[in-house]
Amino acid sequence: MKNKDTDIYFLTDLLEFPPADNANAEGLLAVGGDLSPERLLLAYRSGIFPWFNKDSLILWWSPDPRMVLFPQKIKISKSMRQIMSGTRFTLTRNRCFKEVMEACAEITRKGQEGTWITNSMKEAYLRLHELGFARSYEVWEDKELVGGLYGIDLGHVFCGESMFSKATNASKFAFIQLARDLEEKNYKLIDCQLYTKHLESLGAEEIPRKEFLKLLQNSI
Repeated sequence: MKNKDTDIYFLTDLLEFPPADNANAEGLLAVGGDLSPERLLLAYRSGIFPWFNKDSLILWWSPDPRMVLFPQKIKISKSMRQIMSGTRFTLTRNRCFKEVMEACAEITRKGQEGTWITNSMKEAYLRLHELGFARSYEVWEDKELVGGLYGIDLGHVFCGESMFSKATNASKFAFIQLARDLEEKNYKLIDCQLYTKHLESLGAEEIPRKEFLKLLQNSI
């Protein structure tokens, strides 16, 4: 249902979304619905993701442009190459998804108050993890979890949700290894959602939403 005053769609119990290109200038597409595995997977496969505060209704977004990383374009500095080939960090995959998500929720981020990784989001993504769609990368230093990331794996696109670092370069370590793995598996891209300087420094770039949706649909 569309609100005539705001042009924002209010979702009902029906498992559907309006087209992603109906989002407003800020990228907001729809409000409401639920965080069921079926709706979340439909959202990601349609170029849409949830992002909202603890006391807010569920907000669904599809920004234009879209921040993405083509795995083969990952930028690895000389210092990071040394770290990647060294023994300081070790990496595991899907070993402690819940702990990675908890750490992402607890990390302090510049310019943000609180976290969008609410209890309802944690429960929803844990369900997706149990179903095999949500995956994590964990970085360890001296048997301590010091960094990692998690996201939704669509089989040809990895939709990154969040990452954290408790030790310098730990999240970079995870992100670079993710890009290397996905390049080897011929994934089209990592969806980074929104622009940050940090992501740009690692090789991510903004592309038009229209192009992103075509890549997501595996049509180019």
